[in-house]
Amino acid sequence: MEKTVKFVRFQQLKEQALALCREEGRPLPDPDRMNPVVLALIGDSVFTFYVRMRLLAVSSHVQVIHVIAARMVSAVMQAKAMHVLESGLTGSESEIVHRGRNAKSMVPKSATVSEYRAATAFEALCGWLLLKDQEDRLELIMEQAFRIISEEMKNN
Repeated sequence: MEKTVKFVRFQQLKEQALALCREEGRPLPDPDRMNPVVLALIGDSVFTFYVRMRLLAVSSHVQVIHVIAARMVSAVMQAKAMHVLESGLTGSESEIVHRGRNAKSMVPKSATVSEYRAATAFEALCGWLLLKDQEDRLELIMEQAFRIISEEMKNN
């Protein structure tokens, strides 16, 4: 019975969202008030795109780019980057990271709970920086993460 209620609620939310998609000129929500899991969804897309763009200079083979990118954007690698980057964050960025780390979501079997929470924190930070129009800072964070992850992959 509970699953049916959740599914009905999901259907209602989906219909509301689709109706709002047809409206034009709707402002984005305030990133400071957004659910950190939603910020992480955006941040995951941003970082994945960044990594794939960086890998274009390495190979023109789709399979090679895909395999390397998939490993680089994995929760395990993002967690390693987040641990290194965390000490250099501003107060506002640290708050977003804290919210992202504490967000409730399903943890996949490919990472520990700690790794997955740190990766969610990293993705939430990337999403927040994008939505706050802090492109230079976002670029710096992603570049540093890319280097940290590249070095980690080279050493393992």
